[in-house]
Amino acid sequence: MDAKTRSRMMSAIRGKNTKPELLLRRALHSAGLRYRLHGAALPGKPDLVFAKYRAVVFVHGCFWHRHEDCRFATVPATRPEFWRAKFSANVRRDARNAAELLDMGWRVAVVWECALKDRSVDLVAKSLQDWLREGSAPSMEIPAPC
Repeated sequence: MDAKTRSRMMSAIRGKNTKPELLLRRALHSAGLRYRLHGAALPGKPDLVFAKYRAVVFVHGCFWHRHEDCRFATVPATRPEFWRAKFSANVRRDARNAAELLDMGWRVAVVWECALKDRSVDLVAKSLQDWLREGSAPSMEIPAPC
């Protein structure tokens, strides 16, 4: 694909209100959970903020956030050194944000995009609901078998 086409495609990728995020939000809202969106006052601006439970949820895209051993975490053939550096910086930033949130007393959950593709969104929402209400585990990751 030529540079102009790739640029057009990449500029259309959203950072907020992505399809996986919207699917999860709908399911959690249907389950009776209420949340705030994109907490600007918190490190990493979590996708969902559950102040009542002092918990946040990040919905990570497998490509951008480098879900390990996932079929969606490919590296583009064009300028692979650039992409590896970009992805590495994203992973470091994600880890730093999660650590800061944990230090601030927040609980952190990560839901991978592929978990919402391969599993029922309702199952993922149920897992999050249980984690929120249980209140003991400081962090949680919902992966999918990739």
